[in-house]
Amino acid sequence: MSAWQTPHASQTPTTTAPAAAAVPVSAPGRLAVVDAARGAALVAMAAYHAVWDLGFLRLTPDNYALTAPGKVAAHCIAGSFLFLVGVGLVLMNGAGFRPRPFLRRLLRIAAAALLITVATAWAFPDSFIFFGVLHCIALSSVLALPFLRLPLLLVLACAALVAAAPHLVASPTLDAPALRFLGLGVTLPRTNDYVPLFPWFGAVLAGLAAARLVLPLLAGTPLARWHPGGVGRVLALAGRHSLAIYLVHQPLLLALLTGLVTLTGPHPRAGLDRFHADYEANCVRTGGEAGACARAARCTADALRRENLWSVDGRRFTAAETLRAQGLSETCYAAAEGSAPATGAAPAP
Repeated sequence: MSAWQTPHASQTPTTTAPAAAAVPVSAPGRLAVVDAARGAALVAMAAYHAVWDLGFLRLTPDNYALTAPGKVAAHCIAGSFLFLVGVGLVLMNGAGFRPRPFLRRLLRIAAAALLITVATAWAFPDSFIFFGVLHCIALSSVLALPFLRLPLLLVLACAALVAAAPHLVASPTLDAPALRFLGLGVTLPRTNDYVPLFPWFGAVLAGLAAARLVLPLLAGTPLARWHPGGVGRVLALAGRHSLAIYLVHQPLLLALLTGLVTLTGPHPRAGLDRFHADYEANCVRTGGEAGACARAARCTADALRRENLWSVDGRRFTAAETLRAQGLSETCYAAAEGSAPATGAAPAP
């Protein structure tokens, strides 16, 4: 989870500077199509977080945001936001660096990132967000400034190298807590949102390069003059206020879904598939036969639920409960190994 984990955030350029590649270009200072694209990414992010929240609160059988497709979706969403960060930097500074609006925007993002760290350290002390998408956006925005004027081919080459860096220079030495923001270690830290500088700064540079190449070509075109209506207008409005939406949407989702789970209770199969998979993997790893391990996993899950030892809220067992659970597991495996039902075991689901 994360979610995303998740998977998650963006910001809105606060300037009306024209876009530029090598020279200033006459174009609208703010492109509605870019705002709408950011708004669409916000919708995708909120949907991903909703899926993560449903799994976290055990309202679904599994946390589908943490599955392979969920992780792919999270990476695509994060990449789209960071790509748009690069586009926004060109829109803001293409005709010349504007320190005042840049610093105002940077301070807002940095303050929001600090708020996220403090809030998650209080709510999730074991997995708080120390370098999530807002942290990455803030640092990347500063590091990307020189690339506004460097040759375009060099920018593209640097984007590729940054994206490939975790596969080229990963080292256990870089797992040190102070260096985890780089993303060049060999283990993933325990955190609810991890968007390290490598490879994600590469997406910012890719967006910056794309904007320098494409935005001058849009000057005077219908797309540059596009004034959206209907859904497009809503998306563009959201894109202009994306930082505020990022900060409030997840607390609202969690509050609404927490209220729902208090009324409905958790899903009756919440955690069951994960338990089966973990039990079978541990069983096989310790020398069990695969078929017997699968039968024992189903039997043990049924026995734990029947004995009120099935925990859907992550609570820790007492010593007595742990011994009882271990006894049920051993009984189930002994019966499964002999291909006979365990004594008193409920039928497998």
